[in-house]
Amino acid sequence: MAQNSPHSSIPRIYRRTELLAAGWHGSMFTAAVRSGQLVRARGGCYLAPDTAADVVTAVRIGGRLACVSALAARGAFVRAVDMPHVHLERSQSRLRSTAVPVRMHWRGLARRPHPAAACVEAFDAVIQAIECQAPRDAVATVDSALHLGLIREDELDELFAHVSQRKKSLRSLVDGRAEAGTETLVRLMLRGLGADTDIQVKIGGVGRVDLVVNGWLVIECDSREFHSSWEAQRADRRRDQKLAALGYVVYRPIAEDILFHPEDVVAALKGLLGCAKRRNSGSAAL
Repeated sequence: MAQNSPHSSIPRIYRRTELLAAGWHGSMFTAAVRSGQLVRARGGCYLAPDTAADVVTAVRIGGRLACVSALAARGAFVRAVDMPHVHLERSQSRLRSTAVPVRMHWRGLARRPHPAAACVEAFDAVIQAIECQAPRDAVATVDSALHLGLIREDELDELFAHVSQRKKSLRSLVDGRAEAGTETLVRLMLRGLGADTDIQVKIGGVGRVDLVVNGWLVIECDSREFHSSWEAQRADRRRDQKLAALGYVVYRPIAEDILFHPEDVVAALKGLLGCAKRRNSGSAAL
């Protein structure tokens, strides 16, 4: 039995009928489950042994992994996954119980998944995630899905046609150039402050930076994954030094604060932007 690749975005369901047609027989199923070569999710449905626990839960109750759970499995930004999100067909009346709490989605899908797919299509997962998340998080998820190629720019109008009226206005805020959800969240903070923000700007002698605000403030959204080692921090500081020599001010909010202490990040942005205004006003007075 082939295992799911660690990079596979859509784990598959192996049906008993399919395996029988491939030459399996009764005792082979029992032996494969006992030896760990197969996971029996529910009657007639099996999964590869490396299948993630939330996928097993989704299939076990008769559904597919959906919404933020399905996007997180594909590497897209989502705010948090506190329980498996599972899509179930409206026609289903009998569900297997599970000890794990789940968030169920019953709304019909825009794209029909392959019969063997254990997750809904990314297109539908994004629609569900827009409805499930706060507006700024929803925009960050759409940006991330675009950047990763899970959805296309030319699909956005169709995608937003499926979301509720109260979320349709988010379409105008989407920008797939952002390389991380935290970048989108900071961009939206800056928009709320009335700042002029450019995304993924290439600066000669330095390279690309996450955000340039009002032409002088560079914001780099740091995460532990890429900035925790001393070597990475030393490279960052030398980049900041080069940017300072070019007349830029650099602010590096950490992902933890962007996600969980946004008020601190907004206060810092207000302070920086306000300082520039006061400085400009003072120059004008002179």
